[in-house]
Amino acid sequence: MNLPRFVLTITFASLLATACSKNTDEETITTTPVDTSVTFFIKAADASFIPEIRLSGATTFNAAGDPEDMLTTLKNSGVNTIRLRLWYSSANGHSGFNEVKAFSDEIKSKGMKVWLSVHYSDTWADPEKQVKPEAWNQLSYVTLKDSVNAYTRRIARAIQPDYIQIGNEINNGILWPEGSSQNPEQMKALIETGISAVRAVSAKSKIMIHIAGIDDAEWLLNEYNITGYDMVALSYYPVWHGKSLLNLEKVIYDIGRKFNKKVVIAETAYPFTLLWNDYTNNIIGSNNQILSDFPATPSGQKEYMAYISSMSGRLDCSAGYCYWGGEWIAFKGTTATNGSSWENQAMWDFDGKALPVMDIFKN
Repeated sequence: MNLPRFVLTITFASLLATACSKNTDEETITTTPVDTSVTFFIKAADASFIPEIRLSGATTFNAAGDPEDMLTTLKNSGVNTIRLRLWYSSANGHSGFNEVKAFSDEIKSKGMKVWLSVHYSDTWADPEKQVKPEAWNQLSYVTLKDSVNAYTRRIARAIQPDYIQIGNEINNGILWPEGSSQNPEQMKALIETGISAVRAVSAKSKIMIHIAGIDDAEWLLNEYNITGYDMVALSYYPVWHGKSLLNLEKVIYDIGRKFNKKVVIAETAYPFTLLWNDYTNNIIGSNNQILSDFPATPSGQKEYMAYISSMSGRLDCSAGYCYWGGEWIAFKGTTATNGSSWENQAMWDFDGKALPVMDIFKN
């Protein structure tokens, strides 16, 4: 294929970035080598919706057009790690402990690794909301810490994840208000309580700190000064986090070098079309939301992810990448108004057939 016009610039810059543990000639910062204890290269997909999609009866197909379960398609495509969100007490049971535990066991049985994104909430947690589980609403700060410890021990002991996030996109803290970034010491203590809990019961698990976006990631890691974790996880979506892939590469390089950590792109995605398949408004719907060099087509989606894969592979401080929402098709039906806002960024098309983007996991 023809390389996008900015790829040559980024590739040139990457000649310096291929060894994140080394300084460039222009810098005089003394740094330590990147932690080499994390050596597995993650090629992941967040597949949290699959149990719910299975129950809906929706049929999906592999690239050859044969009916095939989504997890099997991901495995056969080269995905080696499955990321799952975990909610404390899910209203409908999906993404709750029982479902996640059973699905984790199935994932492991297929020879894939399990990556838990622990939200410490009954629903979605992100920079805009970190709502405590309802069962913890009346707890004092001291008791809240005890609850974080007990809960984290329980899930880590039972699931034994290969990777585990203590919180999801914690830019503004966790467990508001006690663990808000406005209470930095309490926030730090709550997160480090979760880290210690994992260490106590699942020594093999690699522990991640997850930040949404890239512009403030280095500053936040330095400001919060959380200790005891193994890896940095970053969310990167062009619509929200800037349209410079050069900046993404530089941030990964800088964090890996300055914090002596492996860095993984925990969430990214790209549209294969700007059209829609159900009556739920999509997040992406216009060309000004995406990168001009990668059109919203099946080949454009694949080329975007091929770039993410290639960039991650050439940085020695990178631990890999994860595609988010690849399974979130319009499984509730084409007339659903509470369906998928991500259907045009899935890795299956509107007919349920696996898209060419799956090929990037084979690399």
